[in-house]
Amino acid sequence: MKGRPRTVSRSAADQERPATAPLAPTVLLAEADADVQAMMRDALLEGTGPCQLRTVESGNGLEAYLRDPNPTNPKPALVLVDLDLPDEGGLEALTRIKRDADLRHIPVVVLASARNDPTATAAAYEAGANTVIPKPATFIELVRLMKVLTAYWLEAAALPPQRELP
Repeated sequence: MKGRPRTVSRSAADQERPATAPLAPTVLLAEADADVQAMMRDALLEGTGPCQLRTVESGNGLEAYLRDPNPTNPKPALVLVDLDLPDEGGLEALTRIKRDADLRHIPVVVLASARNDPTATAAAYEAGANTVIPKPATFIELVRLMKVLTAYWLEAAALPPQRELP
């Protein structure tokens, strides 16, 4: 299932809506590890207001999702990227996304490995990351992080309007 997005909705009400109905804001997670994806889903369910999580497992999958005109793949309000992705890495995907006039407005948060590598952090910001945050070591810390990230990016920040790709 590499590269194909999976959907996780916050509530049963979201799951009952038709595909064309507007849903809660979408968070797109680019993460290859299925365990991390599951923990992220659970952390979002535990700690945030309504949002839906979509996942991709590679840099190529991330770009394909963002460029997909299919309305069943809603454009994300926020992208979370692990730099260590298969195929094309997260850094390469981030660089291309931020150089693309149709995509660069989407906020991208890089989830850095726990080793907190200053070189990787600098490279992520140079590529256009809006924020770089070390991955939390525990589930409780992950829930806390998801509360802060979604409160800021999905509720407090004034984001550019969604654009439709040509």
